[in-house]
Amino acid sequence: MSPKAQRGGANLFTAAGLEQGAPRPLADKLRPQKLSEVVGQDQLLGADGSLMRMLSTRSLGSMIFWGPPGTGKTTVARLLARETDLHFEQISAIFTGVADLKKVFEQARGRREAGQGTLLFVDEVHRFNRAQQDSFLPVMEDGTIVLVGATTENPSFELNAALLSRARVLVFRPLDAAAVEKLLARAEEIEGRPLPLDEEARAALARMADGDGRAALTLAEEVWRAARAGESFDAVALQDVVQRRAPIYDKAQDGHYNLISALHKSVRGSDPDAALYYLARMLDAGEDPLYLARRVVRMAVEDIGLADPQALVICNAAKDAYDFLGSPEGELAIAQAVIYVATAPKSNAAYTAFGAARRAAKEGGSLLPPKHILNAPTRLMQSEGYGAHYEYDHDAPDAFSGQDYFPEALGRQTFYNPPERGFEREIRKRLEYWARLRRERGGT
Repeated sequence: MSPKAQRGGANLFTAAGLEQGAPRPLADKLRPQKLSEVVGQDQLLGADGSLMRMLSTRSLGSMIFWGPPGTGKTTVARLLARETDLHFEQISAIFTGVADLKKVFEQARGRREAGQGTLLFVDEVHRFNRAQQDSFLPVMEDGTIVLVGATTENPSFELNAALLSRARVLVFRPLDAAAVEKLLARAEEIEGRPLPLDEEARAALARMADGDGRAALTLAEEVWRAARAGESFDAVALQDVVQRRAPIYDKAQDGHYNLISALHKSVRGSDPDAALYYLARMLDAGEDPLYLARRVVRMAVEDIGLADPQALVICNAAKDAYDFLGSPEGELAIAQAVIYVATAPKSNAAYTAFGAARRAAKEGGSLLPPKHILNAPTRLMQSEGYGAHYEYDHDAPDAFSGQDYFPEALGRQTFYNPPERGFEREIRKRLEYWARLRRERGGT
């Protein structure tokens, strides 16, 4: 029997002599064989990177790798196991149940008794429920495994506090243009041929990869497949060839919340250009325009308020315009509303006043309003003083009586404090005028 057959037996590929001809994706061909070959994560793998400092002690603690797809999380975990002589075990939270976890833990205990540790790499670790996450705690604490969990979601929201307290979170960054260019140059070296792209198209391909190294190599493969002998693509032709990979964006996860936060804060910061950019990003990724219209209405009431009362009118009109026109024409109305709220004077005075009033209402309990502003439809209520001494403001000078309307047990409060901006400058003048009249006429 041949040595190859003794090692594992021949399969159909080896029997036919096809093992060398089996196709391998470019991303697999370029998989780094040592940590120094990993690109784009210098904050972790550079001379002073977090992981390199750990490796200098030849010991690893449990870790959570947080970052977008295609940034090297799985590869780095595999290479860490090799560097520290740990057995590498990989599972996915999507396909692993409780019984599978027990089996993995038992095998790790067996290796530990034999003198070898286990680095357990858990892909999509956030997919495990609370009980499954808790099952890792004992084997992490007694050293049975070194856990390396990978997640594309914010660990603060998706992982148990107990698990996070026993693991260090390391952030993997999206690959920048320079890192993607390194990958493409390495791909050209391995393939022994240049990418048939002009300079502008090459830069466009890097942007299309959206920080994902695996996607960049997949796009490169598509270009090589599509190119005829001697053909080269410009940026426009490249989009036709690869049909442009969609941006990384999950409408229920971090990408969604990050971009809507960026849009809102750009509006609040009076930067219409940045606001339009994030609006375009979300629309381009397939976000529901009506969701965006609702958020812009919220911006009008939260961040502009009465500094420009027209902001709410315009934002509601933009929502109605989108309802009437649909896409893509209606999206222009939303963009117009975004420009309006970004360039409007800003005030959160109404927002904070309402919050303060709600707190006072909750803390004060069921306080009775002053009797002079209560209706008295019965004689009993009249005898109790309901409605007594009420002054009808329209009959008072300046249509202002200066009476107090707060419950006596609460006393007069001030919630609304308009700034000297926009229309609220005029409101502030009115309030100051009425406060002076109230003092002159004996009000509180």
